[in-house]
Amino acid sequence: MTSDQDELSVDDAVRAVRTDSRRRQVLRAAATVMQRTGFHQMSMQALADEAGVSVGLIYKYFGGKEDVLLATIISILESFRDQLVPAMETAGADPVERLVAGMRRYIEIVDENIDAVTLTYRESRTLDRAGRDRIKELEVSTSAPLRDVLEDGIAAGLLNDVDVDLMVFDLLLLAHGWALKHWHFGALYSLDEYIRLQIRFVLNTILPAERRDSYAHLVR
Repeated sequence: MTSDQDELSVDDAVRAVRTDSRRRQVLRAAATVMQRTGFHQMSMQALADEAGVSVGLIYKYFGGKEDVLLATIISILESFRDQLVPAMETAGADPVERLVAGMRRYIEIVDENIDAVTLTYRESRTLDRAGRDRIKELEVSTSAPLRDVLEDGIAAGLLNDVDVDLMVFDLLLLAHGWALKHWHFGALYSLDEYIRLQIRFVLNTILPAERRDSYAHLVR
């Protein structure tokens, strides 16, 4: 490879990073503005002002408001998809420990993206059918690590034989509750307290009585 090609590759990489950074900047601003005014009342100028960019730059990355909304929702779902497995892998091989690590990280991501999570529930009905279907597919795929670890725990005899599909969506709702009812829970609990209480609630439901002593550090 010539030096000119090396320089071109570096320039392309820099441009790609800058583009990704600008897109994320706009999406963070979009979540803030839509949380404040609602999707229908949001103007592209208000979005540009919040993001500190020009309206023209927004249209460079997005076709319009609907594209911004869809991309904002997808960005939060992709955070769950990309961050759950690494967090669970740090917990080792034990399915219960992995489940707890996944729950903790899921709720932490909700906290880090509280406006976007609330926005997903409030504004997703605005999307066209294709957009709504995309969101549903991503919700299912992002829950796959939790589904897998529940199935592993049941197969190993570490967990009760629960309805895995129902339990997975119960876990997601518990996590999303931190955002949807933050006006209530935020006044009562710190983030860590909320996580520990929800983990204890779940484990007291799905751990067989004879297994609880082994996980006393998680359910105490």
